[in-house]
Formats: sequence, structure tokens, C-alpha cells
Amino acid sequence: MENLQALKQRFGIIGNDVQLNRALEKAVRVAPTDISVLVTGESGVGKESIPKIIHSLSHRKHAKYIAVNCGAIPEGTIDSELFGHEKGSFTGATQDRKGYFEVADGGTIFLDEVGELPLTTQVRLLRVLENGEFIKVGSSKPQKTDVRIVAATNVNMRSAIEKERFREDLYYRLSTVEIHLPALRDRNEDIHLLFRKFAADFAQKYRMPSIRLDENAINILLNYNFPGNIRQLKNLAEQISVIEESRMITGAKLKQYLPNNFGNLPAVVGGKKDNDFSSERDIMYKILFDMRNDINDLKKLTLDLMKSGNVEEVQEENHQLLEKIYSDKELKEHNIEVLNIPQNSSPKKDYDFIETIEEDESLSLQEKEVEMIKKSLEKNNNKRKLAAKELGISERTLYRKIKQYDL
Repeated sequence: MENLQALKQRFGIIGNDVQLNRALEKAVRVAPTDISVLVTGESGVGKESIPKIIHSLSHRKHAKYIAVNCGAIPEGTIDSELFGHEKGSFTGATQDRKGYFEVADGGTIFLDEVGELPLTTQVRLLRVLENGEFIKVGSSKPQKTDVRIVAATNVNMRSAIEKERFREDLYYRLSTVEIHLPALRDRNEDIHLLFRKFAADFAQKYRMPSIRLDENAINILLNYNFPGNIRQLKNLAEQISVIEESRMITGAKLKQYLPNNFGNLPAVVGGKKDNDFSSERDIMYKILFDMRNDINDLKKLTLDLMKSGNVEEVQEENHQLLEKIYSDKELKEHNIEVLNIPQNSSPKKDYDFIETIEEDESLSLQEKEVEMIKKSLEKNNNKRKLAAKELGISERTLYRKIKQYDL
């Protein structure tokens, strides 16, 4: 246990959680070997500490240690970054270049966000794991490398394999030993300890007294879900340290720095905003098209029943469909009044409505389109490019509509 505490001090790891201690013990045990290791856990839990521990306690500690963020390298260049390339192998390759696997020969490579690797790169990586060989981009000559690979991911690998985004054989080669780091919400006893450490660090950095939490604030901190884990907690401590004048933080003050939600889902934002135009448009179109379908059903049913000569049934069905359109729930919810049809309409009026429905339908849709175009142009100060983007149409189409409707 004393060795574990010394390890934590050396690498700046705070906490005494059982799951955390188990992960560190596994890292210490696997370090002297050349076994591939996969570190799993949510984003922000500190996965980058494990490969550093493994490398520093291994026989490779005097050789190179290279950390590669696989998710930050574009797909078109990642093979060149990892395995190198020959001069002239692609546009811009003006000279030979060594890749990370060649540079780190004899050392350790940490592949962060390994779940983001393209499938073609996964095939190359599998070859390195199987026989220590790789081929530079643009070359046909295999090269040998002696590299220890430690990978990390916050992706659900089982799900990625099922969706064919990650090779199953590569997963099993990478995860000879799997080390899982717990989320911060599962380390309840460590949360306040970490906060105090971060507060002390920032007090020293910014040369000010350290902030402290009252009892209510501590309870709020311990019950918060921390979807961003340790990274979020650290940012929280820094914000409060810099912004707040008082060094004693109350529960009410702490709540101002925490998102409204206490879970992983984003907070629900209520109310209507200026940028809700696209959403309004989608709702309007849906309602109008649903109404058109109802009206078409009304026309078809009426014609069928008129052919059969059953006028009473025609009147009954007409009234039911008209009532459905008139009292449409979505129209009422969005305060849209498209049709104003008397509830006690006569058979003659029903027929008049059916005869003119195609013209009314066309005019209604056209009027709404003109209204939406005007609204978007006004909102974007008559800038057609922005208005077209908001309306979800091309600038050319918008220009044609402006000329068509003489706007």
C-alpha cells in the first residue's frame, strides 16, 4: 500500500477509491511485460496517466514514449503519421518521413482515442501487433519495429464492433489486459478531496487564498453527476477561484457554476428564440402536409360515396373529416389557424368547399412560403445567402422564388 501511495504522489494521482486502486495495481503488475494494454473509461477520467505509469516502470523507460491522439489526426494523413512515407508517395511528400512506430522503436506508443482509427489503419496496426512489421506509405518493403502499445478509448468497443466500426481481432490483440478507470461520480469519497487539491493548486498559481466550500456546497458537489468527470471538476475549481471574491463558497453560489441538469443529458432549454425559425418551418410544413392528406382523403371519400348515391353518408363523413381538420391538435398547440370552417356547415357548403379545395390548398401553401421567405430575408437583413441557408434551400432557388413572388 505504501508503494501505491508513492506512485500516486509521483504521478499526481489523487484519491483512495477501491476501483482506482485496482486499476493502478494492474498497471504496476503489467508494466514489466510487453503485453498490450487497453485503458477504458469515460472522457475526462485521467486515462493518460496509466500509459505513463506502465512506461516508467517498464524496461523501456529509457527509450521513447510517444502519445498519439488518433481522433485529432485527419484520416488522409494518419497512416503517414503512424508509419511514415516515401518521397513522392503522394502530393506534398517532398522527402522521406519516419512515422511514430519507427521513431519509437524500443519504446512505448500510447494510442489515445484508438476507437477513432479508420478501418484501413486498423489493418496496418493489427500487423504491427501480430509480427512487429509495418510498411511505409508508398513503399513495398516491410520494416521491423519493437514497440509496446498502450491504447485508450472512451468508446463502447462492443458496440463499435457490432456496427463494424472497429475490427474484433484488433480489439482482442489490444486488450490482452484491460484497465478500466471509474467515472468521478463512482468515486464519491474522492470528489471533495480532488476539489481541494485543485483549489490549492490554483490559489498558488494565481497567488490568492484558496477557496473553501461550506457544508451545503460540499453536499451539492458530492451529489452532482459530473458528466465531464475530473476535467470538469478541475475547470469548476479554476472558474470559482478566479471569479469569486469571497473565499467561502456557499451552496447557492456553487449552483451558479453547475449546469441545470444533474445527469448526463443536456439541459432542456425552454422558450422561443430567434433561431427557432428552422424548427417553426418544419412544424408548419408537417401540419400543412398532414392537412393536405386529410383533404385528399375527404375528396376521395366524397366522390366514392356520391357515386353510390348515399348523400346522408357523404354528409356524415364530410363533417367528421372537416371537424378533424378544424380541431387539429397541432394547429391549436402552435396557434395556427389555417381554415375557419363552421362546425354546422350545410351539405351545399361542404360541396362548395370540395370543389374549390385544390385552389385553396395551393394558395395556402404559396402564402405560407412567401411569408416564410419574407420573414427570413428580414431577419437576415436581406442577405440571400444567409436566408437560403436558414430556409434549407439553395441561394439560386431563393433568387428564383424572389423573382417569382416579386419580393
